[in-house]
Amino acid sequence: MERKLAAILAADVAGYSALMEQDEAGTFQRLRADHKELLEPEIRKHNGRIFKLMGDGLLAEFGSVVDAVECAAALQRGMIRRNAGASENTPLEIRIGINLGEVIVEGGDRYGEGVNIAARLQALAEPGGICVSGKVSKEVSGKLAFAFEPMGEQRVKNIAEPIACYRVNFDQGMSSRTEPRALKKISIAVLPFSNMSGDPEQEYFSDGITEDIITDLAKISDLHVVARNTSFTYKGRAVKIEQVAHELGVAFLLEGSVRKAGARVRITGQLVDGRDGSHLWAERYDRELTDIFAIQDEIAHAIIEQLKVRLLPGEKAAINTAPTEDVEAYTYYLRGRQFLHMCSRSYMLLARRMFAKAAEIDPEYARAYAGIALCDSVLRSWQYADISIAGILATSARALELDPDLADAHASRGLALQYGGQREQAAAEFELALKLDPDLHEANYFFARFFFENGDFERAALLFERATQLRFDDYRSAALLACVYLKLGRDADMKRAGRLGLERAERELSLHPENSSPAQLGALVLAYLGERERAREWAARTLAIDPDDLNAMYNIACAYLNMGDHEAALDLLEKVIPRASAHRYWWSSDPDLDPIRDHPRYKRLVEAVMASG
Repeated sequence: MERKLAAILAADVAGYSALMEQDEAGTFQRLRADHKELLEPEIRKHNGRIFKLMGDGLLAEFGSVVDAVECAAALQRGMIRRNAGASENTPLEIRIGINLGEVIVEGGDRYGEGVNIAARLQALAEPGGICVSGKVSKEVSGKLAFAFEPMGEQRVKNIAEPIACYRVNFDQGMSSRTEPRALKKISIAVLPFSNMSGDPEQEYFSDGITEDIITDLAKISDLHVVARNTSFTYKGRAVKIEQVAHELGVAFLLEGSVRKAGARVRITGQLVDGRDGSHLWAERYDRELTDIFAIQDEIAHAIIEQLKVRLLPGEKAAINTAPTEDVEAYTYYLRGRQFLHMCSRSYMLLARRMFAKAAEIDPEYARAYAGIALCDSVLRSWQYADISIAGILATSARALELDPDLADAHASRGLALQYGGQREQAAAEFELALKLDPDLHEANYFFARFFFENGDFERAALLFERATQLRFDDYRSAALLACVYLKLGRDADMKRAGRLGLERAERELSLHPENSSPAQLGALVLAYLGERERAREWAARTLAIDPDDLNAMYNIACAYLNMGDHEAALDLLEKVIPRASAHRYWWSSDPDLDPIRDHPRYKRLVEAVMASG
């Protein structure tokens, strides 16, 4: 049996399973390109050799530990540059572990504890980070201009003795999202809290609690918190903690449950070590509903204490500041958010009533005003409601007066300005909303529609892709993305987006058969995919649910056009276009209308609307 001393580099993609679930083909293609264009050439350049590939991971051998660490730093810098050049996608971030030890040689493969420890170190690294053993740190000390931050001795699976671990600070301030940040010290994911109320209608409340805890923890600079959209891909799934931690690339997970009954609430929370599934902290809060904000605050501070996280004064103040002190207003706001994402006119009106009630109860509740402005913007913009632009701008101004950095308010303001004809100002508001909160679904979706209207389908595609990733129940962005790819001639991408939109629309329609929005978008996608019989069934269902909804009629007209039924489409458009003159930008750019651009009925219809102003 041949043995030798070698530096072993282990690498894998953080959160790979979740990324594959969101976009299997795209993620696979990006990983393959990263291997071919970065990982393999860089490892060869540093005198290394890949001896094993394992799905999203690899193992490489180096004769020099200095070469191994320099290669790891080069790989992470390279990933940062590649992610910056593909900002429309969720970044692919790799975790790297390096160990120096004896390995068993068997042909081209390598085995033994030296390899096993490298793999365990890789699991301890944060996304975009490098973790090395004490042996590696000692060997390269003084030879490289990198800082080695001690992580303490770590016990890892199947290794008897604890390992001294070090985090490599290879480029302080660099980020895969191209914005400066210090390296995060601890990574955590908050899994969706289970609704234990025995009432599916209370789902909005448990989801809202989860989102607010994520928001609070994300304010802490020393924590890397997995985004809400990624965590919520695990909603309703039976999961193994260690597997989820590996898939998300985190060291710790927070899970829990919510039971709301009358004026009381019971919340449980457990902080779990993702390496072995052991519980570090658990608590049950059985309180009056009015204590909900105190409970959220206590959970956040318990996590901070358990993980020994440094909390800056400003961060402490941000966590301790609740958006409202009134639990009734908060409950109405959460209901409004639930209805807002169901998209149809009837649900949008219902969401608006919830937000308005929240603002009535607490006139200083900035989020409530932002919610009203969002609803009014959507109702005015593509539900054709008689709501003044000035009124929407005043509502969003009130929200921004209370909280100038509220991204929701800037997004709704942008939509109002867009349909008020102030397109440059609208784009500036969308850009500001995305700067304040890059993960705000509405900002990505609204800005994508803005570019769609401009005929800039490439930029629209990037933002629609992002919107589909941010909400796993967003069928609208997926349907519009299919339309964009159809226009761009990207057939494979059109089918991928179309199937995703259809799958999500079917799920939504099964939950809410009274909602015409998934039915109308589903009919359109089925037409794109050439499934005409099903498309006609979904179109008939849409018009049966909402026979007077102008948006439904427009989308079904587009479905008919994609099936070659021009006269049926024009019958519907004659009802829609005279009442939707603000949408002339959309009509001029929507590729679904291309088959009838020169049709006499369509030309007369558009000319009449244009002449009327």
